[in-house]
Amino acid sequence: MGRIKEIERKASGRRKRKPVVYLICEGSETEIRYFKSSVAESVILILFQFLLNIKSADKLVQKAQATIGYSPYYPDEGDIIWCVFDRDDNTNAMLSKAKQTAIKEGYQIAFSNPSFEVWFLLHFNNQTTPVENCEAAIKLLKKKGRLEQYEKNKEVYEQLKPLQEAAIDRAKKRVAVLQAEHTEILSRESNPVTTVAELVEYLNSKQ
Repeated sequence: MGRIKEIERKASGRRKRKPVVYLICEGSETEIRYFKSSVAESVILILFQFLLNIKSADKLVQKAQATIGYSPYYPDEGDIIWCVFDRDDNTNAMLSKAKQTAIKEGYQIAFSNPSFEVWFLLHFNNQTTPVENCEAAIKLLKKKGRLEQYEKNKEVYEQLKPLQEAAIDRAKKRVAVLQAEHTEILSRESNPVTTVAELVEYLNSKQ
């Protein structure tokens, strides 16, 4: 599968455009709502949501090309593609294939193990013990003093924003620990982990 074809520029002068950030997400709206609230005015955020609940990470990354289609894509002007997905039922082979495809095609990955809620949880707690699944992550998230009224697809960005710096720091330290242990981040063994902080930092850098 070849790279996404960059749209050919017209010879005539073209006004400078805002960079476009493409997010390729799974079926849940949790990520969609969060990133819609966080986007900076200096970029154009285009979100593609798979309503058919594609849970296979390798298929999601592969379908990024078909999803983008002929949308304007100028990497040299700051356009970027992020694939956002969770561990779910993905095998290590599926996750490895997703990583390989992303590297080949020049995509970025925001991965959470076991679920996106780990990113939310890190705003309140330095979670380093394994979390069984999404339901378990939500249970931890709803503890007193955290997001007690949390429900999937609920707007939470503004509540979390004041704690974002701490969450980024915790997420990056966790990744560093796993790497020092030679644990593959995109694997089932990395639980708990999230690289969503990298995407958040990227968007923050465009403020």
